Amino acid sequence: MVVLDGFRRHVAELLSKSNGFIAGSLSAATCAEEVEKAEGAGCRDDAALLRLKWVAMAAILVSGVIGVGLPLVGRKRRAVRTGSAVFVAAKAFAAGVILATGFVHMLHDAERALSNPCLPAAPWRRFPFPGFVAMLAALATLVLDVLVTRFYETKHRAEVARVKADAAAALAASTSASASDEDITVVTIVQEDDRKAPLLQPHSHSHGHSHGHELEGREGEVSEHVRSVVVSQILEMGIVSHSVIIGLSLGVSRSPCTIRPLVAALSFHQFFEGFALGGCIAQAQFKNLSAAMMASFFAITTPTGIAAGAGLASFYNANSPRALVVEGVLDAVSAGILIYMALVDLIAADFLGGKMTGMPRQQLVAYVALFLGALSMSSLAIWA
Repeated sequence: MVVLDGFRRHVAELLSKSNGFIAGSLSAATCAEEVEKAEGAGCRDDAALLRLKWVAMAAILVSGVIGVGLPLVGRKRRAVRTGSAVFVAAKAFAAGVILATGFVHMLHDAERALSNPCLPAAPWRRFPFPGFVAMLAALATLVLDVLVTRFYETKHRAEVARVKADAAAALAASTSASASDEDITVVTIVQEDDRKAPLLQPHSHSHGHSHGHELEGREGEVSEHVRSVVVSQILEMGIVSHSVIIGLSLGVSRSPCTIRPLVAALSFHQFFEGFALGGCIAQAQFKNLSAAMMASFFAITTPTGIAAGAGLASFYNANSPRALVVEGVLDAVSAGILIYMALVDLIAADFLGGKMTGMPRQQLVAYVALFLGALSMSSLAIWA
């Protein structure tokens, strides 16, 4: 009985401590000292605050539109079309930007939020949660990457099979001879307005070997296009989740002294991220409407977050334990997504995939652009 009573007391103590940890982590109570530091004691001007938030929304919206729009408008120009030296350099610059965003900005923001004194020491400062959550997010992105890629490839194969079957039937009817889908080659061509259209090519069995090589090459092109589509969509998901946090954090601030230096820094931040995303959207060769929708969704996310934060500022406390945990976890998730995308789908695919083999000058330019992108985005951490 004595042993049993001791065990019960031990379990009760553990439950009590765990409930205390959860309650402390999810509390919405104000952490007065931290709020005072964050807001800047003695720097409160409601009229100037509202003007600054309007300026921030306009500046960040314009910089986001310009950043994401440049690669999309540039794809109409022959000199910066997909595969050109300029486009390769721009994509390498964008990869550096995304990598620095994940490592220098998001992971740091997650560490700062989850190590805040407002949170209980256990468990948040006894385990490296930011790196752990980022690792899990990167692994989850890998699984999502594979699943979505297979989905698009299966969808494309089904579409090609349907087109070939219809074309074989039409060919047999017009020539009064038997034809099968093996006699039809489906070639995807890109028109001047970047729309993709199928081109049917009948061929004979006497050239089966050469056509086999031809089809194999086109399957590689299709697979590369599918990868570009998947990369652009997952990349936007990671960037947008971080943009929401940025907007809310700026919107709920009540100190002009805090917002003023952030306006220019976040405008450049949004421009670089938009440029990176726009390059991936351009390479995926979406239709104009789809590209415009993806670009618009990115451009309005941060200004919308600022507006929502401004509306919540009267009763939302960004330094409450609950808000800090949510912010830290979301930043860590975004960091894991973008680090994976930058290293695997952007840098490794181009620099290790053999695309630049035999082109040392283009390789050198791409490496310089990669490091410039990473350093440019990293330098913004001084202000934001």
